[in-house]
Amino acid sequence: MDVARLHGPGDMRIAREPDPVPDAGEVLIRVTSVGLCGSDLHWFEDGRVGTTELAVPLVLGHEACGVVLTGPQAGTRVALDPAAPCGACATCRDRLEWLCPQGRFAGHAPVDGALQEFMAWPADLLVALPDSIRDPDAALLEPLGVALHAVDLSGIVTGMRAAVLGCGPIGLLIVRALQAAGVTDLIAHDPLAHRMVAAENSGGIPFDPSTIAGLPGVDVAFEASGDGDALAAAIRVTRPGGRVVLVGIPADDQTTLPASAVRRKELTFVVCRRMTPTDLTRAVGLVNSNHVSLDGLVTDVFELRDAPAAFAALARRRGLKVVVRPAG
Repeated sequence: MDVARLHGPGDMRIAREPDPVPDAGEVLIRVTSVGLCGSDLHWFEDGRVGTTELAVPLVLGHEACGVVLTGPQAGTRVALDPAAPCGACATCRDRLEWLCPQGRFAGHAPVDGALQEFMAWPADLLVALPDSIRDPDAALLEPLGVALHAVDLSGIVTGMRAAVLGCGPIGLLIVRALQAAGVTDLIAHDPLAHRMVAAENSGGIPFDPSTIAGLPGVDVAFEASGDGDALAAAIRVTRPGGRVVLVGIPADDQTTLPASAVRRKELTFVVCRRMTPTDLTRAVGLVNSNHVSLDGLVTDVFELRDAPAAFAALARRRGLKVVVRPAG
């Protein structure tokens, strides 16, 4: 099979490798669509995410869908939950499986991800896809699951005001998830003009964080870029006693904030890591029922042989979601 494997920062090579052999409890999947996200870009550009570094060549990709080739589900189109918890540690016993420190995560070293024609993955981490969700859009279901978890963590309810800082794909999905939750008083900002257009098309009201004097503060702000300026803006726009949800991944593994503003407002900070085990099924249901639209978010589609070009397009940030097709 063909595989796109990262050997070092900026060094992605397409190679032929043996097809994977599923372990007990796993099935073989023909991977049809993989979305690239910010964490993939960190791996590609820096050879690391947070404190985890690239020790051996790695196959990236965790926003994936495909067709099951083996077992009782053979022939079924599925979306993959990329997080495989150990199920035995104290964190898992506390039903916090998505925080499992022993678990595997597709595309996070040392576990290979989905930028390969075929992939072996646990059968119980697959969600069947309806025909209404096309393969390119299905790559957005995992990030939608993260957006749903972020909204859950925020505690926001209908009638509250929200802000989204950072309107890449995850920020735009947060905007759409908020609307599905009944939140309509929603402002959004991104320094890139095309993302602001996408945010407005998604239902957010564009605003400039530098000119917010006199405006009522929001109840919850979502920081979805990992950028220090975006975090500072999120703090500025949040009302006293409000909440800030951190979703973005900082490039240098450091987050700084203006302490005096945070103290004066007594803000609550919540960090969103990944989706929970039920969020992928929720995401599929919301899209299938037309409560959340994925329209207009996939802007670039590449074949697996062009994976390095796909990462170059992702780094340029001229579009929105970049998708790779490992197998047709």
